[in-house]
Amino acid sequence: MTHLKGIVYAALSSSTFGLAPLFTVILLREGLSPFDVLTYRWGVASLALLPFVLVSGWRFRLDRRNFGAVFLLSLLRAGCSFSLVLAYANIATGVASTIHFLYPLAVAVAMTLLFHERFSGVLFTAIVISLAGAVLLSAGEIRSEGGNPTIGIVAACFSVVSYAGYIIGVRKTRAAQVESTALTFLVMAIGAVLFAVAGSLTTGLHAVTEGRTWGNILGLALPATAISNIALVKAIKAIGPTLSSILGALEPLTAVAIGVLYFGEPLTIAGIAGMALVIIAVMIVVIYDGKRPTATTPIPPASEL
Repeated sequence: MTHLKGIVYAALSSSTFGLAPLFTVILLREGLSPFDVLTYRWGVASLALLPFVLVSGWRFRLDRRNFGAVFLLSLLRAGCSFSLVLAYANIATGVASTIHFLYPLAVAVAMTLLFHERFSGVLFTAIVISLAGAVLLSAGEIRSEGGNPTIGIVAACFSVVSYAGYIIGVRKTRAAQVESTALTFLVMAIGAVLFAVAGSLTTGLHAVTEGRTWGNILGLALPATAISNIALVKAIKAIGPTLSSILGALEPLTAVAIGVLYFGEPLTIAGIAGMALVIIAVMIVVIYDGKRPTATTPIPPASEL
């Protein structure tokens, strides 16, 4: 039952996170700076989670080492978000999302090399299939960009490293001992403060007064951030970093669905093939996970960082 819940949480996380490029690009086109977008995104998301943290009874108290682990995760998650916004601003969102989707491979390799997790041929096959599906899903997207492609590609590559580090850190650091909702709240609240400070020292922060803009901020902050991140934390704690990251294949699937249903984009043969490969990859992971022993990787003791 724990594995099934983990799979559901991972699917929910990846599908809602797939909404992020849509709202991010709209807000950037409306004139908000990357720091504006991220400050509102993480600030509103953390405020939305605060009542749930209070109801859970979690006490706002962390020792120095636990806070250090949470702060490190905040830096990694903030770095991923900022690099993706830079990528969306400089290259096509499909290209940026495809590069970002290399993170399951990075997670699997890191877990194998650093933590000696068994990396089976089945999971490797699922990763390859999901990557191929992501490439096909974005192959038909053509959108002119006035940004710098080099900056966009480098930023997207950095998002791979930072997001993989965050996913692994949720399970392998002392932060694993923090309740899921509280951990998500802390990561987002710290990120919001970091973005607000960075924005104030650089481009400055701009007040948002238009209702339509606030609607896009809420769309980015709630389903694509608050719900996505808390579901991700719960998934990682239930089924581990590797399976959670592979099930992220639903992200590009969500992006294509938005393009077809919201923007009226045609569904190409490449897109259909990509969706089929993504679904196949997810099914492989679900079937493989159901046949594995139920034991999961233990949460590290308090002595570890």
